[in-house]
Amino acid sequence: MKKFESFIYDILDNKSKKKLVITLTAAAFFLALLMFPTKLVRAKMLPGKSDNTFSIYIDTPTGSSIEQTKAVSDCVIDFIKQEDEVMNIELFLGQGIPLDYAGLVKGTSMKRNENVSEICVNLTDKHHREEPSFLMVQRLRPKIQEECSSLTKGTSIKFIEQPSGPPTMASIVVEVHGDDLEKIRGLAVEVADVLSQTEGLVDIDVMADEEYERYELIPDKDKIARSGLGVDQVNNIIYLAFEGMVIAHKNSQNSPDQIPIFLVLDNSSKKLPLSNEDALQSKLSSLNLMNKQGMMVSLSEVVTIRKVKSNPMIMHKNLSRMINVIAETDMVSQVYPLLDARSMMLEKFEKEYIVTTAGLSTHMFDFTLEDKKTHEKFHIFWDGEMKVTLDTFRDLGAAFITALILIFLLLVIYYKSFVISGMVLLGSFLSLIGVIVGHWVANWFTSETFFLTATSLIGFIALIGISSRNSLLLIDFAKSLMEMEGIKKRRAIAIAAATRAKPIALTAVAIILGSALLAGDPVFGGLGVALISGTVAAVFVSLLFIPVLMDNAKSMDFEPVHPFEEHRNISITK
Repeated sequence: MKKFESFIYDILDNKSKKKLVITLTAAAFFLALLMFPTKLVRAKMLPGKSDNTFSIYIDTPTGSSIEQTKAVSDCVIDFIKQEDEVMNIELFLGQGIPLDYAGLVKGTSMKRNENVSEICVNLTDKHHREEPSFLMVQRLRPKIQEECSSLTKGTSIKFIEQPSGPPTMASIVVEVHGDDLEKIRGLAVEVADVLSQTEGLVDIDVMADEEYERYELIPDKDKIARSGLGVDQVNNIIYLAFEGMVIAHKNSQNSPDQIPIFLVLDNSSKKLPLSNEDALQSKLSSLNLMNKQGMMVSLSEVVTIRKVKSNPMIMHKNLSRMINVIAETDMVSQVYPLLDARSMMLEKFEKEYIVTTAGLSTHMFDFTLEDKKTHEKFHIFWDGEMKVTLDTFRDLGAAFITALILIFLLLVIYYKSFVISGMVLLGSFLSLIGVIVGHWVANWFTSETFFLTATSLIGFIALIGISSRNSLLLIDFAKSLMEMEGIKKRRAIAIAAATRAKPIALTAVAIILGSALLAGDPVFGGLGVALISGTVAAVFVSLLFIPVLMDNAKSMDFEPVHPFEEHRNISITK
């Protein structure tokens, strides 16, 4: 280690070399930070997780028939069947799939309409196939949406993957709040248009029922009574003609309950040739009932047809009426499309509304719209996985700052010096260089984007203790050499760096080898890369940058102490 000692001493003894070390370290730190705005390193809550299943949600326009929904579903299934890695496919027509992890907050259990269906796709085991499920979804989505959405205009086909973190309604959720339902519906459509123009966003959908006209069949009680029919008799024939009904029950030894016998007309008899009032009137005219006198009475004579508007679903949150607009990200972080979409919305809404942003509060991306004519206010709130990401990074950042402050206070108590404590703290913080650069390098060796995730920040927080320990070893050892051995400051720092280099390196190797197992994990890969690259950076910072700071710090000028010097002087005098 003599060569390394000479190398460190040569740097400390040369002012230009010390400035060069400080300059290079500062430049590396700022260049590493620039990787975020330049998008060389991207941040995300958690990366995509390869799973053995994914779901497809199909929403045809409100009021569509079950036949139209089935046609779109069959088109999707025909595409999925062509994949060799698909084991089986389950179609749930007119309802949601059994509740799974992804459907916890997506409301699949509440789906009971003819215009919805869900498809569950089960794949071969993820350890036995090369293509992860999220890359398969990314590949299939544009093909299926292009071919199958056109079968029924206005159809929404969404691909839902099992989340690797907490389940959310979607990657990006925009809540449009207001009192006027028609106006917030219009705003929601405008928001959806902006999201559809934003690069990186797919599966955009407005979670609101469209209003449409429908027909109600109302039995006229007076006419029924005069015709010698019964109200139940009329209701039963209507249900039988359009829906079907239970007409009897069967008992079986193998079933504890009665088995209902359901009677329904075939499709040719049940379907109407056209969706208008005349076709419905013709259908009723073809249905006849026998009254008590044995005469046949046409159903059209006792049933009134009334055209009404549909009753759309009304959603509330915190006692405020709202409509959700959702979007998924296509293998990108949620943060960058959010920033692009928000700036486009602000620019678009400024023409008709007075826009008030939330500033630097907790909900810094939310904003309020005030109509310039009516002064009616509407609120735009952001939610979904994007909000979870921002909240997580904010909380982990706060935890990191808290850890730094506590370490600093403990060091001040220990060293009785703010300068020495600041050196240790600065060395710990500079390990961020390795964390960011490590994710940039890891991105070269992966087929998809290697994101800086929440687990990466956990690894960075864990690095504080490791890098602080390295600096403490150098400072304490150099201090003891100066005080107890009387060695000059620069030589003591060089000896301390050379002596502690081997234990520091061995500790780093142990951390790197232990973290290598995590680096290949799809979820905790960020933690492994952060520990590996951050540890490497911490070694260089501890052995090169910290010695330079120690040499420039006046707080490191310790006077030598010789406990037996006074006794020796007295003996020599005698």
